[in-house]
Amino acid sequence: MKTSEDTEMVREQYTTTTPGTSLERPKNEYVYKIGIYGWRKRCLYLFVLLLLIILVVNFSLTIWILKVMWFSPTGMGHLRVTKEGLRLEGESEFLFPLYAKEIHSRVDSSLLLQSTHNVTVNARNSNGEVTGRLNVGPKMVEFHGQQFQINSKDGKPLFTVDENEVVIGTDKLRVTGPEGALFEHSVETPLVKAEAFKQLRLESPTRSLSMDAPRGINIKAQAGNIEALSQMDIKLHSSDGVLLLDAETVRLPKLPEGTRGGSGISQGLYEICVCPDGKLYLSVAGIGSTCQEYSRVCQ
Repeated sequence: MKTSEDTEMVREQYTTTTPGTSLERPKNEYVYKIGIYGWRKRCLYLFVLLLLIILVVNFSLTIWILKVMWFSPTGMGHLRVTKEGLRLEGESEFLFPLYAKEIHSRVDSSLLLQSTHNVTVNARNSNGEVTGRLNVGPKMVEFHGQQFQINSKDGKPLFTVDENEVVIGTDKLRVTGPEGALFEHSVETPLVKAEAFKQLRLESPTRSLSMDAPRGINIKAQAGNIEALSQMDIKLHSSDGVLLLDAETVRLPKLPEGTRGGSGISQGLYEICVCPDGKLYLSVAGIGSTCQEYSRVCQ
């Protein structure tokens, strides 16, 4: 049985000769050289050197890009990835639409949205349909939606607009324009008041002006006069109550003076009389009532 030592031994073949005879050993006809030689070897070294140069250039460019773009474990440049979302510092420019659930600025700075044309904010439902749109353009600010509401910091509605009405929830509405406020339809308010030392004027140039209240209308001028001017008639009507004129002096300077058949003697005293249709007139005062005598003005 052959051992490993026998297999590893180098076997050599000897040729035995007899004295006086000679035998030439056979020559190797084929010689094989192991390796790369000549121009192939030089091309291989040149290719390895070229790969090494490309590797160094790529590594240098990668380091340069990481340094220029400010890549870090928390983000890139001014963009930081936090637990609450993305935090972007400084000014940023978006070339395409931005979709976000919430956008807010830092505590110590304001949020500025700027565009060369307009800024549009859209709200969509689960189906992708636009349910609300705010468009800030160079000449107009437009809002499209079912309701527009402005709240105070306490959550109190200050201004609400929908298809049916406009509600102003502030304690005071102040109009500072020189022409005042123009309302094409009715206005419902508990108080209309002018500024201090300014006049309050209610005017309807071509139509009528009506003030209605279920429990009363109070017109007060604390430091001035109240004037009601009309080209036609001014009517004071009370269906269930009385008409009360409470003042130290009540003057009716342009009441017509009643007439009678003969001439009366006036001593500067007159009596106020009322016609059946409600018209007032003056009659010369006498010992008794003289309204019947001067009632021709009622005819």
